[in-house]
Amino acid sequence: MYLYHFGIKELPFTLTPNTSYFFGLPSHKEAIQVLLTALRTGEGFIKVTGEVGTGKTLICRKLLNELPQHFVAAYIPNPYLTPSELRRAVASELNVVLTDHADQQEFTQRIQQRLIQIHQENKGVVLIIDEAQALPVESIEALRLITNLETESRKLLQVVLFGQPELNDKLALPELRQLKQRVTFSYSLQIMDADQVYQYVKHRMNVAGYRGGDLFDRKCCSLLYKASKGTPRIVNVLCHKALMLAFGEGMQKITPLHIKLSIKDTEAANQTSNILLVSSIGILVVMLSFSFAYFAWSGFEI
Repeated sequence: MYLYHFGIKELPFTLTPNTSYFFGLPSHKEAIQVLLTALRTGEGFIKVTGEVGTGKTLICRKLLNELPQHFVAAYIPNPYLTPSELRRAVASELNVVLTDHADQQEFTQRIQQRLIQIHQENKGVVLIIDEAQALPVESIEALRLITNLETESRKLLQVVLFGQPELNDKLALPELRQLKQRVTFSYSLQIMDADQVYQYVKHRMNVAGYRGGDLFDRKCCSLLYKASKGTPRIVNVLCHKALMLAFGEGMQKITPLHIKLSIKDTEAANQTSNILLVSSIGILVVMLSFSFAYFAWSGFEI
């Protein structure tokens, strides 16, 4: 695509969470510090919430990478599971074999044996659930029952829940009040301010291998901030499209026009007034058609 044009080794603004691009926003650093502190103190439930696109999954993976060695981690990325499916997922993550028709009693016995074994090795177990707002209510209650396993001094299983703000609404339900009381540490992710957007974009370009001048200047980043409201995922989408537009024009620098056209082409961006009344979708298609034809003619692999 535009890698050769800008002298970079990989796409800098993909939507796949990649810990090598972790920027260390204050909110993200604080969240990880809260998580590590809570895990060290042996708390049962820990909750991290944030709006869509604020970096929850990235922090989740960063936590998995930075867990102290005395922790055994179980990770469930897609928790829309029945209680039975949830129990089997937890068992699988902890290398516990269940029979085909295992009931709650068999699961409890085998999980408890495994947790005690890990505890005797002077290790802790942490269950990390991403997109936890998708957990059905009955599965959340099953999760609470799993965490009842404990020694006289600490829980045998700690749980970290990552979710959208809807998770707070779900935990506020009367039937889940027992679990809500067990959430002893919680953190809410914050969005970026204008300066952080500028630093964030620059950081990702540098990680991708860019060594040129200021590709996205502060004026461009100000437009990015206004359109994205500081949400990293939307910033990524807009930057990727702006790079495609500049590439299609053969330009080595992103202009405010590229950003405005990218905003118009992105439903998730909050469009402001006085944005150019042109069809950016058509312009984008035309530019890319010319660039693809040029590179095909030149013998480059796109």
